[in-house]
Amino acid sequence: MKTLLENAFIPGKGLTSLFITDGVITSFNGNKSGAERVIDLGGATVLPGAVDVHAHLREPGYEYKETILSATESAAKGGITRVMAMPNLKPVPDSEENLEVEEKLIKNNAKVFVYPYASLTKGEKGECLSDIEALSKRVKAFSDDGVCVNDLKLLEEGMRRVKECGGIIASHAERRGAGSAAEAEYRAVSEETELVKKTGVRYHFCHISTKKSLDVIRRAKREGLDVSIEVTPHHIALDETMIRDANWKMNPPLMSPADREAVVEAVADGTADMIATDHAPHAAHEKAVAYAAAPNGIIGFETLFSVCVTELVERGVIGIDRLSELTSVLPAKRFGIPSGVLDIGQKAEIIALDTASYREYTAEEIRGKAKNSPFIGRRMTGYNILTMIDGEIVFTDETKAKEEL
Repeated sequence: MKTLLENAFIPGKGLTSLFITDGVITSFNGNKSGAERVIDLGGATVLPGAVDVHAHLREPGYEYKETILSATESAAKGGITRVMAMPNLKPVPDSEENLEVEEKLIKNNAKVFVYPYASLTKGEKGECLSDIEALSKRVKAFSDDGVCVNDLKLLEEGMRRVKECGGIIASHAERRGAGSAAEAEYRAVSEETELVKKTGVRYHFCHISTKKSLDVIRRAKREGLDVSIEVTPHHIALDETMIRDANWKMNPPLMSPADREAVVEAVADGTADMIATDHAPHAAHEKAVAYAAAPNGIIGFETLFSVCVTELVERGVIGIDRLSELTSVLPAKRFGIPSGVLDIGQKAEIIALDTASYREYTAEEIRGKAKNSPFIGRRMTGYNILTMIDGEIVFTDETKAKEEL
């Protein structure tokens, strides 16, 4: 298939077109001659597909919330072409046998690339370590996301074993019994950075949400520790004063306006290494209860770019090229994952963002099974209108990306 994407804006190249032949970018500023398919992008901004290092796909074990098929269709709509799937599943991928269950489902159903995490401890119970040496040959990283490994001696042992295997740990930093959510995050980040200093392991902190924690991370980086952090679109855009109902409940929760400003500052000054969604689907009945009784988590695949373009690019915090680094280049590099490259001779793994118009996000348009988003009804720009993987279109908004042939 020879496809021409017309009227595309590429940062650094300006308004151009892309000619894609057999899944590979073969030229810029090509003409329609020889094209079997021509799609007018209407001036949309073309970027490499996003790499989301923090997502919950719910399958196997919780298919009533979401499936690998529905989740990855939602990811494709949002402009995410590579996803790292957290291990809070049934069975938990704490052994090669359990991991194989998830791997088979991914192979048969995923519409984008999916990379499973293995759990750091068996059953994510924080009592004994998983089969780290065997699993390290098959996964990109380890995590007990959703819970924190509160036994620091066990965590240190896990750090040493993961380091020996050349791996990386992603931490849901939340110290049990530390008080408020903000204090629990701060305590865990503080204690775990000390263990990183002691062991030398590569370490990643998930969804950092407070100024105090970010200050700890800055010190750790100045000291040369091999730590990285992600921040989420919801902690960039929302704070506790905006909470309406259980669809606004996540963990860590929305923090103070000052903490939200600190997260935005961390994006601006480079403290934040990447942006990840923490996509966490729940069934409608689970969220249709009082806030205190509802499970933590919101969906985020489809609003990754609309939130970040609206809150960061349109407000002048960062440019679109820097947003692309935070959502693609940097997470891919940190976790050893391939990512799309916009250059001649490279595979066409690309997305196209409509940055010219604003509209409300609606529940009806959501591709996943779950609808638990605080961004429904929010007016935003930067929605993805086309996703292409290896030259094959896996999502298109036909009202925006208009096929001419």
